[in-house]
Amino acid sequence: MKKLIIALLAGLLVATPSLAEEKPTIRLGVLAFGTVNWELTALKNEIKTPSFNLDIRRLTSPQAGKIALQSGAVDMIVADWVWVSRQRENNFNFTFYPYSTASGRLMVSPKSTIRSVNDLIGKKLGIAGGALDKNWLLLQTLSQRTGLTLKENLEPVFGAPPLLSQQLKQGQLDAVMTYWHYGAKLEALGFRSLLSGSDIISGLGIEQKIPMLGYVFQQDFASQHPKVLTRFFNNLDLAKAQLCLNDTSWQKIIPLTKANNQKTAQLLRQRYCDGRIKQWGPAEHDGAEKIYTLLKALSNNRLTGQSEHINPGTFWMPSAP
Repeated sequence: MKKLIIALLAGLLVATPSLAEEKPTIRLGVLAFGTVNWELTALKNEIKTPSFNLDIRRLTSPQAGKIALQSGAVDMIVADWVWVSRQRENNFNFTFYPYSTASGRLMVSPKSTIRSVNDLIGKKLGIAGGALDKNWLLLQTLSQRTGLTLKENLEPVFGAPPLLSQQLKQGQLDAVMTYWHYGAKLEALGFRSLLSGSDIISGLGIEQKIPMLGYVFQQDFASQHPKVLTRFFNNLDLAKAQLCLNDTSWQKIIPLTKANNQKTAQLLRQRYCDGRIKQWGPAEHDGAEKIYTLLKALSNNRLTGQSEHINPGTFWMPSAP
């Protein structure tokens, strides 16, 4: 009888090798205080038995993430598709899957007389990032539609978002073009949102909601693990839905938002959920191509590289379930 039991157990182990197989691991590089952490934490809270292991690597800066991906130290980071397209031009076969349509916001003080882009003439405008910041370039393009060369008619001040917020509060700046979550925190203090990144894109005649940021990974990694990536992104969608629809789920991640009052937390949640991806297909790819053309022209290829169009393979589409 003992030999029979041993034989049956051996047969069971041979017949079900998947029980002994290790789950695939995704090495994901994220900023220590980035908003991506919100949904990754929700993913951990809501999906108790994922079919993959997630190895989170903390990054000190976006540039550190790009270097880590290029060197193979991580499998995935969050970056923008313009960078992905340019890297493909440089023989890095990265590909992109959208994370959010939330982008920058143009903020002014509560008592500001600035009501339109043209009112920025002669003003000091704080700009998060540098001269090639995509929101800044698109804002300039929008102003050109009214015959105004914006950068020649105002004083741009480039800097980190926290510093720009502080300078706006102190009256050292007339307006700031900042990242969406810093804009939400200013709104909670009574500052006024003049334009969002989506408003600028819409003003340029592009109707689709175009996500600029997304998860970026090697095409080879996607080819080797298509089902794993599809499950990962599906689970992220579920986690994001929980944050937007379930108050208990949202309460669990509020400490990560650094919100110091309920109004700030509510605005952060609203803006975050406004950025959920509702559609991602050929129409959005066409809209991205239009944005690419505008960015290429205004940056004189410095942002996009030499390619006339978004490089093929820049956008990854998940496999069927």
